[in-house]
Amino acid sequence: MNDCSAITLSHVSKVYSNGTIALQDLNLVIGEGQFISLVGPSGCGKSTVLRLIAGLGEMSSGSIHWGRGHAQRKLAFVFQEAALMPWATVQDNVRLPLKLAGVGKAVAERAVAEALEMVDLRGFERSYPRELSGGMKMRVSIARALVTKPELLLMDEPFGALDEMTRSRLNSDLLELWSQKQWTVIFVTHNIYEAVYLSNRVIVMAARPGRVVADLPIAAPYPRTEAFRTSPQFNEYCREISHALSQTAGSPDAQRRAARKAFV
Repeated sequence: MNDCSAITLSHVSKVYSNGTIALQDLNLVIGEGQFISLVGPSGCGKSTVLRLIAGLGEMSSGSIHWGRGHAQRKLAFVFQEAALMPWATVQDNVRLPLKLAGVGKAVAERAVAEALEMVDLRGFERSYPRELSGGMKMRVSIARALVTKPELLLMDEPFGALDEMTRSRLNSDLLELWSQKQWTVIFVTHNIYEAVYLSNRVIVMAARPGRVVADLPIAAPYPRTEAFRTSPQFNEYCREISHALSQTAGSPDAQRRAARKAFV
């Protein structure tokens, strides 16, 4: 195993009790500080990979190894829905993981303030979720993940329900944070454009049973700007991933549907 790896999945399979094979013999090595996106058809096991890494489920076979000799790294999970407590303020929603961990009030308040500053929500500490836009709610969800100071950030389609302008802004903000903090990020998305813009590598997974069928490096330098989004290089990466996706779906009609969905 590579000493510079953050996490290595070796021959990982997941079969649910109803017989559904979510993952089959999946192998993946993720380096320290990389930004990895997982793309693939619905039901290919992308979210299952994140859940297994987070310890929210058990593998049927295979193994997960953590780098630097740690039994498990410090991680945080950002889900597709913000899942905020509607009766609690922004500050209290972000403080929740620290409260559950028994962190003292003074330490927690400093950590919450730092997390809200990172996601540009300073001044909204006493606001309630009903008073926030969809993009702001997702920022609160991200702040709640960051307040624990993770080394590994797992993100399961966090921007999928947002409008394109908000999504684009949050993509850029996320990259800026990543460049500052040097987390390892594993990001699930159906959107090819998003995957190419964000990632060092895009991992293409096949339809059930889920497995890796392509591991495509995105060699464009950071920081990435709007100029990259409109460049020939960007378009070529998108075409390459679209082609890899089209090979994972069975019939020609299914291939076309998979490719179309990836650009939504």
